[in-house]
Amino acid sequence: MLLTAEPSSSPSFPAESPATDAVMLEMRAAQFSKRSIKSAAKLAGIDLAIACMDLTTLEGRDSPGRVRSLCAKAIAPAPGVRSVGAVCVYPNLVATAKAALAGSTVKVASVATAFPSGLSSIDVKLQDTQAAIDAGADEVDMVIDRGAFLAGDEEKVWREIVEVKRLCASAGRPVALKAILEAGELGSFDAIRRASDLALYAGADFIKTSTGKIPTASTLPIALCMTEAIGDFERRTRAARGFKAAGGIRNTKTALAYLVLLKETLDERWLSPQLFRIGASSLLDDLLMQREKELTGHYAGIDYYTRD
Repeated sequence: MLLTAEPSSSPSFPAESPATDAVMLEMRAAQFSKRSIKSAAKLAGIDLAIACMDLTTLEGRDSPGRVRSLCAKAIAPAPGVRSVGAVCVYPNLVATAKAALAGSTVKVASVATAFPSGLSSIDVKLQDTQAAIDAGADEVDMVIDRGAFLAGDEEKVWREIVEVKRLCASAGRPVALKAILEAGELGSFDAIRRASDLALYAGADFIKTSTGKIPTASTLPIALCMTEAIGDFERRTRAARGFKAAGGIRNTKTALAYLVLLKETLDERWLSPQLFRIGASSLLDDLLMQREKELTGHYAGIDYYTRD
């Protein structure tokens, strides 16, 4: 079961965030992709990356049929391969995904709060979230108001996360909240760290790098900055919070680098779907092909795998 934060009647607004060293972040992050992972360790890493995936479709052409096809792939990506962590869709397709995933371990995640811009009134954002919850969403991926954040209105950003979290907490069942920072729009590592702290102290169960809708989405330096915030939060509060990387993660080598980052920056507890997710679509096919290569010594063609 995905861990969710206990609702608090008075979440704390975070004090000033520490400054980040951009040069050291970049240098350290570059090392994670250079680790040599082979044989059994690589196969285990591939299987873990699959289990931690939020298989995602967030396109204008999404339809019930497309979502049902994606859900079938999520449950059984290939013979002998475990299910993914969740399927992520728009709120209007949550009910379709919920029905298609019935009886499986795969969760239904839904984007909300005027995804991907986050530019709407708080009333509309809460209605969007409630619609996803009412349809059966197990997880809500909300976007923060980057415009307010960049304008210096941190309290508005924090307050909106608090309100969405309270809505999730009042669902009568566990509904996890992932706060999407859209880190590529924030302008600096200091800003990414500050936005991470705001989301964590407002009650988000996960902090997520990106919507996947802009060119600069998830990178290892961004992930390192955000996971350092998660580590500091746990040391201060003794509460573990999750991390989701989304956008631009298309091959096995990159996915494995994120696993290395988590293990070395946090610890092995984060090597699980309860505390780590990868939001992706095309990545699954590459993971499956690399898995076949590790098992048999040769690649299977892409046509051997179901396509969404």
